[in-house]
Amino acid sequence: MKLRTDVLPAEQVYAILANERRRRALEQLGGIGGVVTVHELSALVAGQETGESPPPKRCRESVYTSLVQTHLPKLEELGVIEYDRGTQTIEMSRHARDVALYTEVVASVGVTWSELYRALGVASLTVLLAALLGVPLVSAVDPVLLTSLALALFAVASAYQLWINRFSVFRQLRVGRGGAPGRRRG
Repeated sequence: MKLRTDVLPAEQVYAILANERRRRALEQLGGIGGVVTVHELSALVAGQETGESPPPKRCRESVYTSLVQTHLPKLEELGVIEYDRGTQTIEMSRHARDVALYTEVVASVGVTWSELYRALGVASLTVLLAALLGVPLVSAVDPVLLTSLALALFAVASAYQLWINRFSVFRQLRVGRGGAPGRRRG
């Protein structure tokens, strides 16, 4: 396994995430998982900002302008996206994952993945220790069964995380097989 040495520094990630519109654009791009036009992204971000579908034209235009003039060039410069000005298309790039690591949240629960895994680990260990120490009710269940249930919970959480991050995972696999997400178009 090869460790990456070209990870974006935390300061740059914080600068990227400091702007709400940029965060929304990255969130929308991550959800799409492929190539999107600037107009499509503008409509998605404007819809998220206004809560309207379709969003008002004035808002779409405002989002479009700020994306083209400010946010997309900055994200491209840092290697977070590939932005083809000729075709007006955008795609996540090599440093998108570096930024995503700072924003990973289990949406339905509102905690980060690391918090979820820590909670599962602590709860599993606590229940297992309670069973081994003879705590009533808990000790009635076989510790091997409790351990198996805990491992199953970890497996389900991992599978769910992989599923919701599937586009990023597939992109990373493509890069590992000689794909060219770092290519320059236009």
